[in-house]
Amino acid sequence: MAQQRFHQTGILTRFIIKRDRLRLPIWLIALLITSLATAWSFTDLYQNEQERQSIAQTMINPATTAMIGPGHGLDNYTFGAMMAHQMLGMTALVVGIMSILLVVRHTRAQEEDGRLELVHSLPTGSLANLSATLIVVVGLNILLALATGFGLASLSIESMDLEGSLMYGAGLGAVGIFFAALTTCLAQLTESSRGAIGLAIAMLIGAYLIRAIGDVSNETLSMFSPFGWIQATEVYVNDIWWPLLLPLVAAFIFTALAFQLNVKRDVEAGLLPTRAGRSRASFLLQSVPGLVFRLQRTSLIFWGIGMLILGATYGSVLGETEVFIEDVEMMQEFISAEAGLSLTEQFLAMLMSVIAIASTIPALISILRLKGEEKRNRLEQLLAHPVSQPKLYGTYVLMALLTGTIMLTLATLGLGGTAVATIDNEIEFFTFMEAGLVYLPAMWVMVGVTALLLGFMPKAASVIWFYLLYSFVVVYMGGMFQFPEWMEFVSPFGNIPELPIDEFNVWSVALLSGLALLLVIVGGMAYRRRDIEG
Repeated sequence: MAQQRFHQTGILTRFIIKRDRLRLPIWLIALLITSLATAWSFTDLYQNEQERQSIAQTMINPATTAMIGPGHGLDNYTFGAMMAHQMLGMTALVVGIMSILLVVRHTRAQEEDGRLELVHSLPTGSLANLSATLIVVVGLNILLALATGFGLASLSIESMDLEGSLMYGAGLGAVGIFFAALTTCLAQLTESSRGAIGLAIAMLIGAYLIRAIGDVSNETLSMFSPFGWIQATEVYVNDIWWPLLLPLVAAFIFTALAFQLNVKRDVEAGLLPTRAGRSRASFLLQSVPGLVFRLQRTSLIFWGIGMLILGATYGSVLGETEVFIEDVEMMQEFISAEAGLSLTEQFLAMLMSVIAIASTIPALISILRLKGEEKRNRLEQLLAHPVSQPKLYGTYVLMALLTGTIMLTLATLGLGGTAVATIDNEIEFFTFMEAGLVYLPAMWVMVGVTALLLGFMPKAASVIWFYLLYSFVVVYMGGMFQFPEWMEFVSPFGNIPELPIDEFNVWSVALLSGLALLLVIVGGMAYRRRDIEG
């Protein structure tokens, strides 16, 4: 009986690989190139031990620890220790997102589109599709681990030996496998792909926040997060293998639980109880803006809470920055060279750029739902009523702009509110708000680019995620990697003045706002003229 539930798993596995024959290699190659290019760039940026130790001293502060993790081997900051410290946690975060999206795509999303019902009408086992999905995603993570490990070792960089490189790759793969298994479990609870992605991403962010808080205040707390587990391996320093067993054991438990839950539920149903709807639609649902808001309300609440917590987390440790480096002479010289600005103010500028990019994610998700509704043939039901395409387009664009504005405001409020209460040297609350909200025009440009793609090339709209990733790399890591100045200007976030370090530039803010408006208008004209997929 048990074997029958897995019947035809091999065929479905090959089908998933064929269906994602482009998506899977793109994920693999992008992550591999990022890791190899970063490792190689370190050898050009820091050509001697003195330069590496100088950058290691700048990492001794709570803000950096919360963001990228604890630094193992800071007293001997080799290329390997540098790579593991600055890139392992952030890359693992992206690997976790990859696993979540791929699992939901081939499980819960399949059910929503009605494809899984067709699969089950054929002689296939009830657990065959779920098993095939796990085989593909786990296989991709194993392949990523091996490719990254052998790839880093092949660079023949000093201190990056084969064992440490394989452990680095294994850490990435272990996190990916953990979140793949966790997502299969969460997908059984909700009745929609949105709910499954929302729960899984919330768990991902929560795990990263637990690691961040634990690394700053209590190391034991970090051991309750998969990100803490992989960083406990001390890659390229002590190479401790046993922490990698923790995410794999947890993944096995989640997988077994997911199989049990999958057997107990019906197709297109979730195990969490669904509240009965009203017998009559509320006044809010009788308008297009009200309907769009209602569809995104739950996501807005979760993202809003997450961004508020994210800001508060960084704000709570920002005040300890000065204390952590008060005995570091090099850092004191560095501060004095910045026109009297404190280290806290300098880190504030860096943190706000990262928080602004993070706040753009829910805004892009909001506007891309217009593409998702079109793909599922739901827009035809709205357009059959006296609803025009421009009105529908404008509603989603406005919703995305409001979403991004709200998220950035909440994150800034969380950061400023907790920081003002903990920072010894007084920084006005207005300074925090100004440093955060100045990034709104850059966020609007990202929404405008997405709107333009939805008007002209809706199938290519997902390219915006690569543009956002590019923005993060050049803005956050541009100084470290010494990228050419023009690369930063290509991103809208690179054209925003970094307050309170830079002076406010009204022209750059005004130009970006005007560009965002132009992109939205042109995209709307194109969306009005094109046919809706049916």
